[in-house]
Amino acid sequence: MVNIKTIGIYSSYILVYIDVYLVTYRMLAGGIAPNMIKSLQEIQKTYGYLPPAELKRLSKLVGVPLSKIFGIATFYHQFRLDEPGKVTIYVCMGTACHLRGNAENYEFLRRLLKIPAGKSTSEDGMFSLEKVRCFGCCSLAPVVKIGDKLVGHAKPLDLQRVLSQIRKSIERKVIAQQKSGGERGQ
Repeated sequence: MVNIKTIGIYSSYILVYIDVYLVTYRMLAGGIAPNMIKSLQEIQKTYGYLPPAELKRLSKLVGVPLSKIFGIATFYHQFRLDEPGKVTIYVCMGTACHLRGNAENYEFLRRLLKIPAGKSTSEDGMFSLEKVRCFGCCSLAPVVKIGDKLVGHAKPLDLQRVLSQIRKSIERKVIAQQKSGGERGQ
């Protein structure tokens, strides 16, 4: 995934690459649906989500109304319209996890992280929250995966504790990076 704030030659290369890819793919495929999905996948692979500016560029490049592109992007669950957070939280909604309270855990996390309805990323950009179908460890239900950490028999207090630990760890890394960057500059 590329940091959108990247500047210079590398950033220009990515935009040219996407432009060439989209135009070439349009000429080869000939139809809207298959190549549009592939084009959206390519943009998401590059940025980690579908930035509005890229959807507008795609619309102009391939001559398809933005409303149709947006319709495709919102129909398929594989596409993200929000920039992902630093840490993604996956809440299992498979049968065992759902029956054991993960719908409530999802709502708890959404409120705790202050993620508005219709969005998936916290306002501070730290966390993304997503529903998934099954992790294959139903004996641990309800299960929530936070970053690389799997939380079995998840309860709101457990989730709050893990999120607090992760937030502190990220903040420590940022402070350490700022200190090391400041020392190099002296």
